[in-house]
Amino acid sequence: MTRWLAEQAWLPDHAEPTPDVLIEAEDGRITALTPLTGGTAPTAGVDVLGDAVPLAGLTLPGLANAHSHAFHRALRGRTHGGRGDFWSWRDVMYDVAGRLDPDSYLALARATYAELALAGVTCVGEFHYLHHGPDGTPYDDPNAMSAALVEAAAQAGIRITLLDTCYLTATVDGEPLAGPQRRFGDGDAARWAARVDGFHPAGPHARVGAAIHSVRAVPAEQLGTVAGWADRHAAPLHVHLSEQPAENDACRAAHGRTPTGLLAARGVLGENVTAVHATHPTSADLALLGEHRTGVCLCPTTERDLADGIGPARRMADAGIPLSLGSDSHAVVDLFEEARAVELDERLRTRRRGHFTAAELRDAATVAGHAALGWADAGRLAVGDRADLVTVRLDSPRTAGVPPVGVFFAATAADVVHVVVDGRQVVRDGRHVSVDVPAELRASIAAVTGA
Repeated sequence: MTRWLAEQAWLPDHAEPTPDVLIEAEDGRITALTPLTGGTAPTAGVDVLGDAVPLAGLTLPGLANAHSHAFHRALRGRTHGGRGDFWSWRDVMYDVAGRLDPDSYLALARATYAELALAGVTCVGEFHYLHHGPDGTPYDDPNAMSAALVEAAAQAGIRITLLDTCYLTATVDGEPLAGPQRRFGDGDAARWAARVDGFHPAGPHARVGAAIHSVRAVPAEQLGTVAGWADRHAAPLHVHLSEQPAENDACRAAHGRTPTGLLAARGVLGENVTAVHATHPTSADLALLGEHRTGVCLCPTTERDLADGIGPARRMADAGIPLSLGSDSHAVVDLFEEARAVELDERLRTRRRGHFTAAELRDAATVAGHAALGWADAGRLAVGDRADLVTVRLDSPRTAGVPPVGVFFAATAADVVHVVVDGRQVVRDGRHVSVDVPAELRASIAAVTGA
């Protein structure tokens, strides 16, 4: 058994954190949560969650990054020259994608996932489509790149849901993959499914889900094959949706429907499905997503970086759509920033304040993200759930004087001091216990960019 004393802990169904909570865990699961009252002293062998001084700190459930493209971390700071747009950014992304192999991808993903751990992320959803060699030829192990990502997560100390992505065409009207895109494709959805069926990740830290890259990338008549695979395996299914107005226009031109309407018509929407971005939905789209209890993963820092726009987050929540968060391209790795951006972007869009409570933002960053990735037993400080603990300083220049309930409006990833995943310490005193994150990021990025 392991025990910790959290100076502040944010328990589920509590509007605000609770002071002095004794957390007990065994075999990676929380077995007891006991608020200590009346000055009760902790018993011997209890580790105080905070700095060694100790300092005041707030302990949260593990954060879930529900949408990641690990190799995009190599693009940070390299795509901002000139005005550009999503499509010019994509050209730079393709250049990096064309340089990766299983060994270099393992190194880059390990460093990226360790950076996520430093930011308090205990589980990542990797939207993975770099399947084959640069010319589209499968590796001897057709899932070598998948295995590299799963191993990277293990070495970084976090859990992963590998969202194996079906990516077959370049446009809505079926243009074939070309250039760097060739390594994304399996030919058709049946061959995609056969390849994924052959992948059995090692270790309890990993699960396999499915993804439809977008309505651009999977022909309408094959969408059901991917959705059917997810249903048979009781696996999560994710899809990029309405990220740009051009995607909506192309889908209407080809199919007479919005992307959401097309997915609904093909039986893709459901409670196991998460739409990523959904930046430009119609009112009818929101009604469909809500009716099917389909989630939406918002990625505000990437959506800002690519000038994609601001999605209608409050209208989504009011329609019954579960909201989760992702850092997507890793232009910024900070789930606190992603969470508060949900509120602050709504303020920009509506010119009004007060759209989301602090508890709603916490849930988007924790329990909703884990649920979207198929880990229903994580994301809450609750008996029986996984012992994922993230402790945030409340005495930094950003958080000093801030009440604990205000952490999602004040803290950054730099304020994370301790991270425990499944009962194991991964970050201590703000440093990863096994990965020199800056050094490994520099080396792995240089290996794939030549700079």
